[in-house]
Amino acid sequence: MRTLAYGSWPSPIDAALAAAHEGHPEYVGFVGDEAWWTEPRPAEGGRRTLVRRRADGTEVSVLPAPWNVRSRVVEYGGQPWAGAMVDGRWLVVFVNFADQRLYRYEEGGEPRPITPVSAVGGGLRWVEPQLRLDLGEVWCVLEEFTGEGPTDVRRAPAAVPLDGSAAGDRDAVRELTDARHRFVTGPRISPDGRRAAWLAWDHPRMPWDGTELLVADVGADGTLGRPHTVAGGPEESVAQVDWSADNRLLYATDRTGWWNLYRDGEPLCPREEEFGGPLWKLGLRWFAPLASGLIAVVHGRGSAVLGILDPESGEIVDAAGPWTEFAPTLAVSGERVVSVGASPRSAYEVVELDTRTGRSRVIGAAHDDAVDPAYYPEPQIRTFTGPAGDEIHAHLYPPHHPSCVAPGGTPPPYVVWAHGGPTDRAPLVLDLAIAYFTSRGIGVAEVNYGGSSGYGREYRNRLREQWGVVDVEDCAAVALALAGEGTADRDRLAVRGGSAGGWTAAASLTATDVYACGTILYPILDLAGWGTGETHDFESQYLESLVGPPSPAGRGDPHLASLAEARARYEERSPVAHADRITAPFLLFQGLDDVICPPAQCERFLARMEGRGVPYAYIAFEGEGHGFRRAETMIRVLESELSLYAQVFGLNPPGIPKLELAK
Repeated sequence: MRTLAYGSWPSPIDAALAAAHEGHPEYVGFVGDEAWWTEPRPAEGGRRTLVRRRADGTEVSVLPAPWNVRSRVVEYGGQPWAGAMVDGRWLVVFVNFADQRLYRYEEGGEPRPITPVSAVGGGLRWVEPQLRLDLGEVWCVLEEFTGEGPTDVRRAPAAVPLDGSAAGDRDAVRELTDARHRFVTGPRISPDGRRAAWLAWDHPRMPWDGTELLVADVGADGTLGRPHTVAGGPEESVAQVDWSADNRLLYATDRTGWWNLYRDGEPLCPREEEFGGPLWKLGLRWFAPLASGLIAVVHGRGSAVLGILDPESGEIVDAAGPWTEFAPTLAVSGERVVSVGASPRSAYEVVELDTRTGRSRVIGAAHDDAVDPAYYPEPQIRTFTGPAGDEIHAHLYPPHHPSCVAPGGTPPPYVVWAHGGPTDRAPLVLDLAIAYFTSRGIGVAEVNYGGSSGYGREYRNRLREQWGVVDVEDCAAVALALAGEGTADRDRLAVRGGSAGGWTAAASLTATDVYACGTILYPILDLAGWGTGETHDFESQYLESLVGPPSPAGRGDPHLASLAEARARYEERSPVAHADRITAPFLLFQGLDDVICPPAQCERFLARMEGRGVPYAYIAFEGEGHGFRRAETMIRVLESELSLYAQVFGLNPPGIPKLELAK
């Protein structure tokens, strides 16, 4: 063992290695007997490709660069492909990111578009395709811009002719229902083909606040009858709907305070844990019915594991194996179940469970230790107490190195990571971006602050009208608790986050003196601007629940007092309004193509920092949107971040270029 100061431990986990392993498989499915999924390619401009696992076990990228299988519906996208075997050959349809058109791609052929283009606003977009070979159609969700503004948009379940006749003709796209809701998911068809079910909701609700479960009859010609509401409402979130093999309605709803699974209105396995989650992307699946009557479920409290639920007994048998976290993507074929699992020692990989034998195995995107696993962090699950006595859930990643220790009596520096969303959570899985820091002697604490998902509706609701307060207080409480117990150095604490986590990081620097520096990635910084046209339609009224109604327009006199109070909150909590309070050095990273948290927010913030003498660096990236996907971008971010900590904390990481900070 060598005794070296924290931050100077040599590590084989460099920024390039961490960037190469960023992202994970998504959207698993079956095409015949083959498992298919999407997979990131950071070194290829950050695109996502479609991968198939052949019968001989080999994995093949179906589409070469620059094809990018990714939807932009609600900007976060969702299920971008579907496939089937036709006359012994595979047929897939997929969304191409560059033009957002649906393409038909047959074995032995070339992709060809089957949807038209539109010059209006963001054009036409598609998500959750389902092949209806009996009708010669693709059923999906259509997102259509009706003007140039980000909220000039409508959505509807739609049918696209599979023969390509709509490629130049918008009128050839058939909308499936006259029912109008701001947001919809793709219709799920019952096995007998007689009924369709889908979810819908309207502003200002987000899908984890409240959705409606709609059911309609399906005519012989593929038309949908008048839908009726079966479950859900303003304070009940239905996260997913499907049908059992015997045509019974299955859905996950949080009417009890936890997303539990129901069949025709009756709970199947009532527990204080989640069988659903926040619907950030259309097509997420937490359960999938099997032909046998059993149901594959992704469930848990604070984590999510794969199990098989017997709906008659309510018993669950979890898949055996090392995976402690599964993503909300599931596909079934016969008795086979495919999902994507990970653990603190392995990144996400495609996992197959045979329900007849109980055997689980990796079948795709297998985790490969690019370095000795001895350099991986050894995380801890911790629960802290907040200022009001509330529980705060966190994952602790202490500094760890197989052959280095720090001098005794000196606690290490720590960085508090705030996740995005904010209605989301940080999973406990191997992340080489975290190992990049811990293997050099810098600890990381991921905080699932109040408002995070995975711990029930009451925990989520802690953030209602308290964004910028509860998240900031919870992160600070964890940081100070770590310092108080001697785990972290009180004078060497930092905060870091992206998107909503970037908001929390920036708000933490303006509202507290806990942190010596901060890293802010593609953030929200100005609530008034963000809530009045600077963001996309999906989250354009999210602030109504997170902060409060922003203006009295159209709401009537009884609300004026509370609305005035809410407007004051917008000003008081926005980092852009309190840039004068920041005294700690910081980094600000921004994608110039970001339409969710646009660069204008950063520019206003920096204009107010000018001349204040606070060291900072602003790095903006061409071709990057919300969340960085390109390897070269992620390398620059990690190396710059480490350089900031080195300069502020007095560290000496070997081989890291110094980032010049402006004032």
